[in-house]
Amino acid sequence: MSKAALSGKEQLWALAGVIPFLLSIGLLAFAVSQQTALAFAIGWPIIQVIGYAGAFKRSKGEIDHPLVKSQVFIHWMMLIILTVMISRAA
Repeated sequence: MSKAALSGKEQLWALAGVIPFLLSIGLLAFAVSQQTALAFAIGWPIIQVIGYAGAFKRSKGEIDHPLVKSQVFIHWMMLIILTVMISRAA
């Protein structure tokens, strides 16, 4: 038996979770090349992996679960805060 494909709502939440993660990997590459903000750039993807793994474990793999949604919101807020900090520094 094959598992059903993700619904549109689940795909949206998965995409919303992937975008900050990929941007954090890009930030890590930039930070390594510029040798600046390395602690944050290394820590943010690690925190995301730990947070998402814990949320998925407790939600039994359900993407449309409040724990997973809260992880997505937390990392989007972090992305907004980082953007504001960079724009004010420039």
